[in-house]
Amino acid sequence: LPDSTWKIYLDRRTILLTFLHTNLSLHFLRRHHKRVELLKKSSFYIEILPKHLALGDQSHPMHPINMFQQVDPWRLQRMKKVGTTQTKIQLLLLEDLLKQLKRGREELLGCLKTCNVVTFLSQWDCIKQRLSELSKMIETFLGTLVPGKLHLKHRLVPDARAAKTPRIRLVLSAKMPVVFDRKGSVAHEDRVTLKWLSTSQQAQPEPYELSFRLLEHGAQEKGHGGNVTITSNTCEIQNLLPGRRYQFTVRRAETYLLVYEQWHDSITLQTERSPGQDMASSL
Repeated sequence: LPDSTWKIYLDRRTILLTFLHTNLSLHFLRRHHKRVELLKKSSFYIEILPKHLALGDQSHPMHPINMFQQVDPWRLQRMKKVGTTQTKIQLLLLEDLLKQLKRGREELLGCLKTCNVVTFLSQWDCIKQRLSELSKMIETFLGTLVPGKLHLKHRLVPDARAAKTPRIRLVLSAKMPVVFDRKGSVAHEDRVTLKWLSTSQQAQPEPYELSFRLLEHGAQEKGHGGNVTITSNTCEIQNLLPGRRYQFTVRRAETYLLVYEQWHDSITLQTERSPGQDMASSL
């Protein structure tokens, strides 16, 4: 091969390798696969903001109760349904884009491994086109990771009061999933101490719903379970049966503005056997 052809080949190969090691690296795909999995387990809410404020700007907080007094509840319910649909579409789109990016990476790696110099150069226009497509796809994917605006089809504030209220907009926000602290949750003979974590930053403590049930039971023990609502990240549940397996589930307590929550964390713990049980089994 002439030196000029070889140089063109090396330059173009470097362009492709750089793209695969930076824009579409394995690290990028793995990191964002985790982010998508986390989003699928998150809770999504509608936020009502004045139009002039940026999302997350707390310098001019709106008092939700004042806003709810002016928002049409029926129209808000309709917008919550729109929010649910938009969230489901967003999550499906993220999964699909991630699959396409993985497939695109494999295709480009295949070109590097199987093509000789002449074939590689003859296919360069197609490779360049693919790089452009994948770059746009990465841009779309990263933009879709952030929950977006909700497009208002109807005014939420009745026209008669519109002059007295700021112009509002609706956005979707996500709270990271609540998960049990596996090391910090411990079972004793007749009680358990449970701890859970959430990475979402909250100005005020959140209410959580904790439910528990006995996994294996006889006729005498049926219905041994319950639900607790608690504004804390720890809880002790007492009066449990010794030597039994219980399943515990935690989630955020449902609020008026929740639009989508498909997942909650569960943990199974076995209470310690009582001395009487140990003695009976040894006999």
